[in-house]
Amino acid sequence: MLADTLACARAAEGAGYHRYWIAEHHGSPATISAAPDVVAAAIGAATERIRIGAGGVMLPNHRPYTVAERFGTLAALYPGRVDLGIGRASGTDSPTAKALGRTIEAVTGHEERLAELRGYLAAADPDAHARVRALPGEGSQVPVYVLGSSVQSAEIAARAGLPYAFAAHFAPARLDEAIAAYRRAFRPGPGRTAPEVIVAATVCIAQTEERARAEFTAMEQSVLAMLRGAPAFPAPDPAATARWSAEERRAVDAVLGLAQVGTPGSVAGGLADLAARTGADEVMVTCQIWDTAARIDALESLARIWHG
Repeated sequence: MLADTLACARAAEGAGYHRYWIAEHHGSPATISAAPDVVAAAIGAATERIRIGAGGVMLPNHRPYTVAERFGTLAALYPGRVDLGIGRASGTDSPTAKALGRTIEAVTGHEERLAELRGYLAAADPDAHARVRALPGEGSQVPVYVLGSSVQSAEIAARAGLPYAFAAHFAPARLDEAIAAYRRAFRPGPGRTAPEVIVAATVCIAQTEERARAEFTAMEQSVLAMLRGAPAFPAPDPAATARWSAEERRAVDAVLGLAQVGTPGSVAGGLADLAARTGADEVMVTCQIWDTAARIDALESLARIWHG
C-alpha cells in the first residue's frame, strides 16, 4: 500500500495536481497511515514539484514542539513544498488513543496548542530570552491549515486567521454552515488578510457511469465497515451493497452524500459546481478506488478534463 501511495503521488504530480496530503490514522487495517510526516518525506523524495504534507496531523496526539521539529525538517529537505494540516480528532478508537497518550486536556486546549506550534515555526524574536527553539522549524513559516468538519473547527480557523479545509469527503452535512461561520468570523493573521477555503470531496471515476458505480461499492462497503467498528477496505461488490437495510443505506449516504461518481467529465462538472456553490478556493479529492492502476487512471483522467 505504501508503494502504491508513492505511485499515486508521482502520477498526481505528472497530471498537474497542486498538492498531495497524507492523513493520520492509527490501528486501522483499512488505512495504513500512522506517520504522515514519514510518508510525506518519502513522497518528497519520489517527486520534484508537488506540494506535500499532512491532512492532517491530529495535534492532541503529539507535542506541538515535536510537530514543529518534524515539519521544519521536511521544509528543510523540500523547501517551498511542505504544508501542515492540523486536526483535533484522535484518528482512531478510544483504547488506541489512550495508547497514544491523548488526554482530555490536550483536546480542550487545542487552540493554545495550535498557537504554540505556530510560535515554534515563526521567525526568531531577537528580543526574546531563554526561548524554546525548534531547530529545524524556526523561521520555516510552514503553511498551517486547520482541518475540520464542524462549525467549531471553522471558528477555530477563523480566530487564528488560518486557511480552513473542510472534510466534506466524510462529513458533508455541515459544509455550508461551517464555511459561512468561517468567513463570518475570520480575523486576518500574520501573512493572511482574507479567508481561504479548501473543500475535500470523494470521487470515483471510470470511463462509464456503470463501471464507476460498481467501483464505488468498495468505498461504500468501507464506510459501513467503519461505522460498524470493524475497518476494512473490501473489493467492489454491487451484490453486497444491494443486501443492505434501509438504515444502513442512510448511514452510508450520510457520509458519502457529496461523493462525485461517474465519468471524468461528469465528475469534473460536479466538482466545479461544488466549488461554485461553496466559493471554495481549492477542491481536494480523495479517490479510494480499490485497484491502484484504476485509481491512477481516474486521477489522470480527471486532471485532463479539469485543466482543459
